[in-house]
Amino acid sequence: MTPDAALPLAGLTVVDFTQVYMGPSATQLLGDFGADVIKVERPGLGDISRNSFPDPDGQDNPIFLSINRNKRSLSVDTRQEEGRALLRGIIADADVVVSNFRHGVMERMGFGYEELSRDNPGLIWASGTGFGTEGHYAHKGGQDAIAQAYSGVMWRRESPDTPLTMYPTTLADYTTGMHLLQGILLALRSRDRTGLGQRVEVTMYDSMLHMQMQEACMQLNRGYEVNWAEMPLSGVFETSDGALCLVGGFTTNPLHHLSRALGLEEDLGERPDLQTLEQQFAAKPELHRIFAERFATDTTASWCDRLEEEGLLNAPVHSLAQALDDPQTTANRMIVEAEHPTVGPVKMLNVPIRLSATPASVRRVAPRLGEHNAEILREYGVDEDTIGRLRADGVLR
Repeated sequence: MTPDAALPLAGLTVVDFTQVYMGPSATQLLGDFGADVIKVERPGLGDISRNSFPDPDGQDNPIFLSINRNKRSLSVDTRQEEGRALLRGIIADADVVVSNFRHGVMERMGFGYEELSRDNPGLIWASGTGFGTEGHYAHKGGQDAIAQAYSGVMWRRESPDTPLTMYPTTLADYTTGMHLLQGILLALRSRDRTGLGQRVEVTMYDSMLHMQMQEACMQLNRGYEVNWAEMPLSGVFETSDGALCLVGGFTTNPLHHLSRALGLEEDLGERPDLQTLEQQFAAKPELHRIFAERFATDTTASWCDRLEEEGLLNAPVHSLAQALDDPQTTANRMIVEAEHPTVGPVKMLNVPIRLSATPASVRRVAPRLGEHNAEILREYGVDEDTIGRLRADGVLR
């Protein structure tokens, strides 16, 4: 494990107001690489994800544990002026403040950028919202599926007769969280030169549009809708014991190699009516019928071996459980385990970013609600009598 002081973000203090997934995924990575992340939570309730699923471990459930390690919990009532004053004192010495509330919430709480930066000109004030601070949708709350729907991501599917559906993994949350992280790091790099902080703002809507940059450029400039799932030599096909994904491209004559891998009597790569992409699109129903009939006759492993021999990109379709048990997951050291004081051993995904000299480390599991109230306040000069009174008054819980 990399010593704490050697980690790239050691010495950085982050005051983290984020909840659910988008914001916490960004701040967890800051903590993984050494930042002191102080997670501000509501007394009694905490982060919404502490209560999103009924679980034997209650507020310390796997959903919360998965995206809140390497943080300390400060459970303070921001409805009380004394609670807000405590946070302003901490923020005055902080490097970064992060939130993912609706537009205007931080300002109404008294933690807007203009107010906080007066006492701390070097502060990076980072915000992730659903749609931003301007425009027709600025007032709307951000949510993963809503961003998929507004941005065109949900509309884009393999074919028009494929039912519209939500992407089952939180695509918008994670993508926006990574953009939020990038913005924070860029602002810190700028502060290294200027000494001044700045606003960092990202939106789920923009992130979902941006991940379609190739498709958008074609749409804007050619009026043509690119659909990578619609490519005629690619698809997902059932086998005798499962399914595989085929990407039939990236060779000079993929139909020739597919014909060999499938053991077809006819070399489809020599057919005059299948020489261009346009011809292959027109013949897609016939081609997919041929592929489907052949793939159904043997096992996934057998077909993957044959496709591999022909240099064709392919993969078995794994469940998440299978992926977590895959030898490649082990080889990449993508699962780590840490000890929680009440839950016990907790397995979770490791950091996907690898630094050769200063790799990330899991130094602490996700905190219990308010676990570090006294510890954090002592560091900022609050004495024991005051801490006791704040607890009695319900400012801290």
